[in-house]
Amino acid sequence: MNGAVPPNSLLSRAVNRLTRAWTCRAVRSRLAAPVATITFDDFPRSAWTRAGPLLEEAGIRASYFVSGCFCERALDGIEYFRREDLLAVHEAGHEIGCHTFGHQRVSKQSREALGASLDRNAAFVRDVLGDVIMTSFAFPHGDASIPAKRLVSSRFAACRGIWAGVNAGLIDLSQLKAFGLEAHVFARYPLKKAVAEAKATNGWLIFFTHDVTDVPTPWGCTPDQLKELIALLTDAGIEILPMKNAIGRVAFT
Repeated sequence: MNGAVPPNSLLSRAVNRLTRAWTCRAVRSRLAAPVATITFDDFPRSAWTRAGPLLEEAGIRASYFVSGCFCERALDGIEYFRREDLLAVHEAGHEIGCHTFGHQRVSKQSREALGASLDRNAAFVRDVLGDVIMTSFAFPHGDASIPAKRLVSSRFAACRGIWAGVNAGLIDLSQLKAFGLEAHVFARYPLKKAVAEAKATNGWLIFFTHDVTDVPTPWGCTPDQLKELIALLTDAGIEILPMKNAIGRVAFT
């Protein structure tokens, strides 16, 4: 899982398409009704301090993808989670998912290095939360490779990517589709269209963001945008579940 292909080259784009097309763990969805999942990557502190009350008010639970390397740190103006935040998120009933320890692109790592990063992150989470086993994974930077998909899907029930789309019919659990809460994503794939498609196909909608602030980074969203998403899904009658609960509906119901 190494290489030095420029991220925006024609070859890189071809590799990305090939990786997305290669299904490591495909299952036929058993959903009898559409579901949705809201996820937070890297776990900026605002994803808890600002988003947590909104989730609690709506009575829903989300998935927080944690990279241990960010704990107690502030980088590029973003304050990341503290140990007490991780404990509070878990105690509030939200899912804690794995985002590797070092938050590096998996396609640039050897199998051994990626495995070590997963092990280190698991140890970090156990140190804070006790006997908690993470069952969901999100690819750092949305970067994936065929060997990485094979490895992480052997360790986690579901692995989430960043490519926009509704998960319906035959679903690839090794690289689930997801919508970033960013304007450019919905310019290409309007949110109402995604909701309508999920209802028509009994699909699984997954959303991801990072910080939740009044002036978010390009990868974050505002509290109002998060509230609007929750309201749209609720008004459409789509139940919002953490990834670990949704996967139970998708694969085992």
